[in-house]
Formats: sequence, C-alpha cells, structure tokens
Amino acid sequence: MPGGAKLSTPAAAGPPARRPRSPIFLIGMMGAGKTTVARLLAQALQYEFIDCDAELERRSGVRIATMFELEGEEAFREREALLLEELTAKSGVVLATGGGAVLRPDNRARLRDRGLVIHLDASAAEIARRTQHDASRPLLQAADRQARIESLLRARGPLYRETAHLRFRSPARNPRRLAQAILAHAALAPLLPGARAAPIADAAVEGQDT
Repeated sequence: MPGGAKLSTPAAAGPPARRPRSPIFLIGMMGAGKTTVARLLAQALQYEFIDCDAELERRSGVRIATMFELEGEEAFREREALLLEELTAKSGVVLATGGGAVLRPDNRARLRDRGLVIHLDASAAEIARRTQHDASRPLLQAADRQARIESLLRARGPLYRETAHLRFRSPARNPRRLAQAILAHAALAPLLPGARAAPIADAAVEGQDT
C-alpha cells in the first residue's frame, strides 16, 4: 500500500461490487481539500467533476452564506439533500460534498450505497490554517475559529467514519500526491480507465501523510 498506510476493516458492512464508471464521493470537513482532490481524481479517471456546494450556488443564483443568512441552516440542508439525491445517482462522476452533507441519515445512506465514499481527514489546526482568510463559510464565523472547528469535528467525525469506505489523511501540502495515493489504492483499480469489473473490500485507510 502506498506510503506505508495502515489498513483496517470497520464494523459496517462493505459496499456492493464496483463497476467501471461507478461514482466516487469525497466527504470531510470544510478545508480538508475535497474540491482540489476530487478535481484531480476526476481528471485521472476521465470522470466528470462536480462540487456540490458550487453546483448548489449555481442553481440557486446566490452564495451559500446568503442562503444561511436568508433561510437558515435547516432550509439549506433541505436544498443540499435534494441535490445529493440527484447527483449521487449519476455514474462516472467524482463528487466533492459539503462538510455537513453527512448530517442527515438519508444523505449518509445514499452516499454509502451508491458509490465509493472517501473521507479526507484533516486536523482542526490544519483546517483553521487553510480557512483563516476565508470569510465565505457561515459556520466558521466565530470569535475562536479553531474552537469552532474542533466542535464541528467532534460532532461530525463519527458520521464521516460511519459513511466512508476509505479514509485518507489530508496532508498540509501537495494534494496531487494525495490524489496519487488514493488512485494507487486497490479499491480504485476497478474504476481506472480500461479496468474490468471487480468487487472491492470495505476498508479504512489511515496514515496517508504524503
């Protein structure tokens, strides 16, 4: 396994056998690198790249911060769930989800049942560093941003782990190397261009400090 990654098997049942063109869903906290890595994976796999938050903004015509301000988080989550229902049904797509996509049980079930779910895991300190100049994230508008991130991680961490088939640590730099490590994992083999259909085992990957 690349980078000396540690492989373990979680308690949850594994996903069904993957076929070429099966979708890939990236989950994780805001600032974990989902959009960048998803774009790189899509390029390598010859898949379509979709950023869920960006697509939601494109369709609604307003920024997510504005949705939160005008409608509140619950209404935003409803919009997000409707979009996920549509996008997770697509084949040949790498989807970068929003950080809170796993909050609803129906979202978690759709993600896990319909594609290969990869959790990009980053520390609170790293997320705080990456988002320190980003004023567009309504949930991070707090006096102590890192404390707020730590609180979100405590709430969402178990949900990410419950939903994911694979987990990679998102390093401080070089997302291209992270994408290469993901592509080198055996779970991605059936999805590579020209690959034959094959089942994949459910697994959690840790220690990807590339």
